[in-house]
Amino acid sequence: MQATRRKPGGRLQGSFLYRDNTVGYVFAAPFIISFLALTMVPMGLSLYYSFCTYKIAADPVWIGLKNYADLMRDATFGNSLLVTIQYVVIGVPLKLIFALLIAVLLTKPTRAQGLYRAVYYIPSLIGGSVAVALVWKQLFGSRGPIVTLIKALGVKGFNFFGSTTWAFVPLVLCNAWQFGSSMLIFASGLKQISKEYYEAAEIDGANAVKRFFRITLPILSPIILFNLIMQLISGFMTFTQAQIITDGGPNYATNYIALNIFKEGFAYQHMGYACAQSWIMLLIMAAVTGIIFKTSSSWTFYES
Repeated sequence: MQATRRKPGGRLQGSFLYRDNTVGYVFAAPFIISFLALTMVPMGLSLYYSFCTYKIAADPVWIGLKNYADLMRDATFGNSLLVTIQYVVIGVPLKLIFALLIAVLLTKPTRAQGLYRAVYYIPSLIGGSVAVALVWKQLFGSRGPIVTLIKALGVKGFNFFGSTTWAFVPLVLCNAWQFGSSMLIFASGLKQISKEYYEAAEIDGANAVKRFFRITLPILSPIILFNLIMQLISGFMTFTQAQIITDGGPNYATNYIALNIFKEGFAYQHMGYACAQSWIMLLIMAAVTGIIFKTSSSWTFYES
């Protein structure tokens, strides 16, 4: 506690500072306690279990680096990494492009602007649910309307979920359909761009396309960086759609790393091995994020 000082008017300043700090600690305590109990402690246990042979309701047995050594020889884990990277490389840019284009359209003044934003944001609220994944599975199933339309166009025997080449497409489209949160962030950024830039460019003869690429994109680049990082993390953690729609098939073509970790830990009871995979995924995500931050200075523009 800080030493008590008496101001010229006789007020005890130190006691008030102590009281203010106490109030701050009280309000911060729920977050601090939940962060320690629900994040840091589980992470510490996961790191410990990754060096053990461990099954739920059994005592862990220390085996050192054996789980990590086995991962280097596990073809299923390697395939999970490859298909996850494929999903992220294709799905994340597609989602951000949709979000940005819709944000540009919705920032134009219209009477029902608020309604349109709400309608486009709804998929982000319900998109990760099991019910929506089941509906998506029916849409792209062998007897669903999408495949029926493709067959009507003359492509016989087509089946998304029976092809290792096309099985990931419904999952990518389902992810891209949930662009509402990114769209709102882009829309907020678009509102902050001064109209004077566009007016000056229009006087100089720049058309809409040039104004978009020379003004909108550079000024939005910090927001693009933020959305890119958030969606990359979300993409690496994709689980619900892969489990409900394809269950990792066919032939492990959509066995994304989060789904593979779930199967190893809960289906096969290899919890220590699953924890090791989780830490490898965390390191990969950290490395990718670090590379993006390191290179962002060459393409991110800050007005300050």
